[in-house]
Amino acid sequence: MTAPYDIDISAETAELLEIARVQLRETPENREKGFKELRELMKKNPDLTFPEDDAFLEVILRCCHWYPEGAIELLRRIAEFRKDNEKVVKTLNPANHKKAFTETDVVNVLIDKDHLGRRIIILKQGSNWNPDEVSTDEIFQLLYLIHVIAQLEKSAQINGVVVIMDFEGLSLKQVKGMGALSTKRLLTFIQDAMPIRLKEIHFVKQPFIFNMVWALIKPFVKDKLKKRMYFHGDNLSQLHNYIPVDKLPSNYGGTLPEINYSGKEWYPCVDKYKEQFDQWSTFGFK
Repeated sequence: MTAPYDIDISAETAELLEIARVQLRETPENREKGFKELRELMKKNPDLTFPEDDAFLEVILRCCHWYPEGAIELLRRIAEFRKDNEKVVKTLNPANHKKAFTETDVVNVLIDKDHLGRRIIILKQGSNWNPDEVSTDEIFQLLYLIHVIAQLEKSAQINGVVVIMDFEGLSLKQVKGMGALSTKRLLTFIQDAMPIRLKEIHFVKQPFIFNMVWALIKPFVKDKLKKRMYFHGDNLSQLHNYIPVDKLPSNYGGTLPEINYSGKEWYPCVDKYKEQFDQWSTFGFK
């Protein structure tokens, strides 16, 4: 059994494989064709540096419903993003972000998955976030580290993830801490260069001043992502239309216990997989 603050790296269950078949076109034939044709396309893109083993290509192909043409385009977008944001993502080491993980509570992952088997990531950018202690660059780096680890989890590859953006207590201090460039980078990553299926983003507890944040975000949001964004404010019953109460902590109107853990408990898991980050530091353009 997987520990509460760890990922599940076990093989796919029959139920999970059936979801992959129905939602992602994952059949033995499409897998064989996808691996073969993607490797051929990678040879035609010699400027790219990515692994060609089944485990890595599976992550990319599942994001693209096993269409190799879409997969090579995703790899090129990942490489482009890493080139454009080299200072932020080139050599990520969990140890460099231990303080942000263990002494703040800005980024968290619920230990319980939702009713569809999706991981739930919590991002608190209201009064809980002090921009003087944790910059937007570092918040992004924490999320980037988490996304690398999530790729190791078969259920995350297939079911995807859900994000809850908690803006309780948002003030002008936090609004000022969000810059247009940082916002654009995060949205570019989510929409173009993240090899994990982002299924929904739920905005909760946002006060009126959030309109300033949305004005900053909106220009960079493409229609596909906009359709996956839901704004609930303090009406958490709306959130429960998407994630049942028995899968949410009491912080969000659920019946599970109040969250009593943070990145501090998750940090050993992040640190345990640091070899993954070393490998990712080599990915991109040659």
